[in-house]
Amino acid sequence: MRSDIVDKVMTIEEAVSMVPDDSHISLGGFTTQRHPMAFIHEMIRQGKSDLHLYGTSPGGDWDILIGAGCVRRVEMAYEADEAFATIGPRFRNAIERGLVEWEDYTNFAMIQRFAAGAMGVPFMPTRTMLGSDLLKKEGFDPGVRKEDSRIARSKYAVMDCPFTDDRVVLLPAIQTDFTIIHAQVVDREGTVRIYGQNYGDREQAKCAKKLIVTCERVYEHGALREFPEHNSIPHFCVDAIVEVPYGSHPYACHRCYDYDPEFLRMYHSMARTDDGFKEFLDEYILGVGSWDEYLEKIGKERLERLRADSRLGYSPDLKRC
Repeated sequence: MRSDIVDKVMTIEEAVSMVPDDSHISLGGFTTQRHPMAFIHEMIRQGKSDLHLYGTSPGGDWDILIGAGCVRRVEMAYEADEAFATIGPRFRNAIERGLVEWEDYTNFAMIQRFAAGAMGVPFMPTRTMLGSDLLKKEGFDPGVRKEDSRIARSKYAVMDCPFTDDRVVLLPAIQTDFTIIHAQVVDREGTVRIYGQNYGDREQAKCAKKLIVTCERVYEHGALREFPEHNSIPHFCVDAIVEVPYGSHPYACHRCYDYDPEFLRMYHSMARTDDGFKEFLDEYILGVGSWDEYLEKIGKERLERLRADSRLGYSPDLKRC
């Protein structure tokens, strides 16, 4: 083994403690796929607050954090669990009550903003959002932009292209304090391999000052050098690694397990009301001391039913309705 190899594996409690209140963060995954839920549960247990979230199409990962009072501001395209809710119930509730400040973009615009941050350029020129109401309203008050230098000075800028004279939109780059993603496998040095779609995880990973990766399995040093073209994120981008099997439940992790429709239906039913959401938090997050205890509560038999077909990457027999 090389003497310069740094072992980045730690406990989830240690990794979450790296993230201070008032952090600007992004979370990996897409709607019902590969969210770092074990990390989110521990953030709630540790009482994180005043977070500023960036995302393209988050799901219940954001919804639970918002409902638990951990979030101050968001920049995003939409937040939903696909067929289970057109809009997350706690997100809707927080916006209607003015509990969370928000600014909205298109999905493509958010990916371009992450890509600009990953490339180290200050903005990304694009045609997206031209002709839409998204250019008619800024979500953040000018005072908020002055208060926190990490927030872009304006939502966008429009200019004539110096080469074609076409109108283009300039979107501000995103650079987060932390990005947290969930992957299938990571080696102890930090090489990340994501099976299935990456969504925006690679761009989010590379635009972060610090990257924390939770995963289904940690491999030994050098184990992912075979077929390196299958690797998604290089080791030097990663600051911390946590092994948490079923770490995305109730969401899917391609090749490992499918999403849990029964649990998601239950969550969206309970989260419609303040009392119902509090009951959910008390039973499934605050009422358990660790992710292992949470999985025990879900039950081995139920988790086994979600196991993915090794060829397809998902469970073809899962009853989704």
